[in-house]
Amino acid sequence: MRWPRKNDAASVSARREAMGVTDGLVTSIDLEPFAAAAESLVGVAVIPVSAVPIEIELGGYDGDLNETGRATETVRVPLAHTEGGLTASMTRGALAAGTVRTYVLADRITRASCFVCANAADAIALSRWIERQFVDMRDWLESSDDPSLSRFAKLRGVKTHVVGPMCHVLWQWTTGDAIGANMMTRNSYALNMGYVMQRAPVKPERSILEANMGGDKKPSHEYFQSGHGKTVLAEALLTDEQIRRVLRTTAEDLEALSWAGTHGAVASGMQSVAFTPASAIAAVYAATGQDLGMVGTSSMAHGTGRRVEGGLQATIRFGGLEVGTVGGGTTLPGARDWLASIDCAGPGKVHRFAQIVAAAALCLEISASAAMATAGSENFFRAHHERGGLR
Repeated sequence: MRWPRKNDAASVSARREAMGVTDGLVTSIDLEPFAAAAESLVGVAVIPVSAVPIEIELGGYDGDLNETGRATETVRVPLAHTEGGLTASMTRGALAAGTVRTYVLADRITRASCFVCANAADAIALSRWIERQFVDMRDWLESSDDPSLSRFAKLRGVKTHVVGPMCHVLWQWTTGDAIGANMMTRNSYALNMGYVMQRAPVKPERSILEANMGGDKKPSHEYFQSGHGKTVLAEALLTDEQIRRVLRTTAEDLEALSWAGTHGAVASGMQSVAFTPASAIAAVYAATGQDLGMVGTSSMAHGTGRRVEGGLQATIRFGGLEVGTVGGGTTLPGARDWLASIDCAGPGKVHRFAQIVAAAALCLEISASAAMATAGSENFFRAHHERGGLR
């Protein structure tokens, strides 16, 4: 059959019949609210959602990331997943952590463009010119009346990298409360074609809107170090009593695991120094309508564990949490409700949401690390043995 691509009722029905999916829970839900979110709709996926109470000391921030205050509250974080033990493990980590303190360090999302020049000399000259043009480029965007531009995407910086005849450029943006991929893409295209290609003293032979230097939706050293989205740090002090009573291990064993795990990450060339942040990131993202393709970048983490008087200081840094509280999947039924349940729906909430994601990931990291730190990693083995499916 010819595959119908519209999302009208007849096309949806035709696709379902072709797939043999005509009855059941996933086809009983009204698809009208989902019609603008994806092409060729046939139904919805149903994922169980659980929740973990986490006490978090959250920072408040203005548009320039100046901290405006701090407040502690219990946030019941929604998790959409089918990973046995994840919710229980995160709950255990939250109990051991007590209050998790979170901080937003940076806010930049980037599009990695490239200009191919005739030779290396031209690429170097173009690079130097682009970096000198930053203020003029920013003003040009602000004053433009081009309807294709996003007024929410603000140019905050530019970084160039020359290799051979190629001048790679990282356009660095803030995009308000949206993840901002579409916004920054539109404005980056305008800069490439309307500014650089028209005004550069050396004419590039080719302009490429995304040339992979940043690592969009992939782990990369660039984003691990310099960030992509919200750079967030979460910290907790695990007391010796909580480590013994809740985590059933010791601070010394946790510190020894941190030492071994860090060197293991280095040996593998891993763009992350952590055990299992992707599970927490994906579960929160699935519940709240985030772009799941961005889990790859967002879950790059740098965890630390240090023995201090009375316990262990545990931290985790995320260089690029790509999150939004407006637009995209956040407007869908379910996602909007789960965001609202943690006071993260709508404008002015994105920095709060990023901190909650980081706190949840730290709690899972604490529990998973504790299970691994026991003698022979017995607790980690038992958790998987008891909750494993097929034997």
